[in-house]
Amino acid sequence: MKIELIVPAVEENASIPNLALPILAALSPPDVEISFTDDLLTPIRLEKELKKVDLVGITVLSKTALRAYDIADAYRKKGIPVVLGGIHATALPDEARGHSDSVVLGEAEEVWPLLIEDARKGNLQPFYHQEGYTELSTIPIPRRDILPKRGYLPLDVVQVTRGCPFRCEFCSVQNFFGETYRFRPISAVVEEVRQLRHRWMMFNDDNIIGNPSYSKELLKALIPLKKKWFGQVSLSGLKKVEHVELLAKSGCNSLFIGFESLSKKNLVASQKFQNDPAEYREIIDTLHRYGIAICGSFVFGFDEDDASVFEETVSFSIQTKLFSAVFMILTPYPKTDFYHRVKNEGRLVQDQWWLLEKPEEWAPYFIPKKMSGETLREGWKRAWREFYSFPSIWKRFQWNYSPTLINRFVYFPFQWMHHRFTKKKILQGRRRYRTRSL
Repeated sequence: MKIELIVPAVEENASIPNLALPILAALSPPDVEISFTDDLLTPIRLEKELKKVDLVGITVLSKTALRAYDIADAYRKKGIPVVLGGIHATALPDEARGHSDSVVLGEAEEVWPLLIEDARKGNLQPFYHQEGYTELSTIPIPRRDILPKRGYLPLDVVQVTRGCPFRCEFCSVQNFFGETYRFRPISAVVEEVRQLRHRWMMFNDDNIIGNPSYSKELLKALIPLKKKWFGQVSLSGLKKVEHVELLAKSGCNSLFIGFESLSKKNLVASQKFQNDPAEYREIIDTLHRYGIAICGSFVFGFDEDDASVFEETVSFSIQTKLFSAVFMILTPYPKTDFYHRVKNEGRLVQDQWWLLEKPEEWAPYFIPKKMSGETLREGWKRAWREFYSFPSIWKRFQWNYSPTLINRFVYFPFQWMHHRFTKKKILQGRRRYRTRSL
């Protein structure tokens, strides 16, 4: 039996491996031949001859839904059964079912072997949904051998936890993982990390330090391995200097942090209670003292945001010398609390924005309270342009911490790359990746 696993793409995807499908490959029977395609690295030409396989599995995010459906439809026209899974398919299983033979809701580890046996018999069920959540001690080491040898950044990706202890209104994590926050055994993590071939690695967890006692044990176990890593964290785990010191000792050299807003009212309304803007600068300064670079994430369009939010946020990001920043327009992801709220308030103007050919041209998909949609969209563009302008790049260079590896060798090439990305993809309008692969 031959199974093709696919990660659909949009242009702004990062060249980083997806772990979900290599984990499923590791759970497949030995007699199953697995092939893998990352649509970002090897665009699937739908008008060309597709791979001759017995089953296709596609993981779906909301931003890749349209592309995923196009790929699925093309394979099904050839008579090849398709299974869809992932966060978007879990949120909207009936929609996904319209483009597939079967849909996996939620985590797939416990139903994947059964699904393969049903596919062998030509008896795929419309939906698969395992009872309860996967015990992370049972997860095998991903089959990284199925991943392309070239095209990805030179790093390895590792998953340690699933879920998040927080319940932010706009986040889709809870819908997929439920109200759980689970951990892998430290010994299993250490054994996997020992086998990795790159010195650099990324933890793709939603919050690598969400549980203080577990994260402390994990960080101590990483120290002897002498790896360099980055990951996504919550501000709640960065308030103690000793924890930041431990992060640095473990090999952490950069963190992605969701600041989201400089307004406490916005954060409280969004149920992001773990953030306090009054603490931002002190936490940033502490991380910088320990040589940890910061990618800050900010969201525009909260109910308290008016036209002044863009300049205020960019000014803060430059003054605090953030290594990088990501600016986003608040998005009503399906089945999130924010989606339901703006829909109930009559402010949702694009109910199925993920199926639009050029979704960014329609953003925001809801009516903001204190500015027009056009003001929000143009202010978002201006934030990207100003933060990655040459004067900003020069001001943000960490002269005091230039001996750190990431600042000395990576800073200016990284900034130049993002300057070009901003100019071509943000200011000139991003395109669906699908326009290059049809």
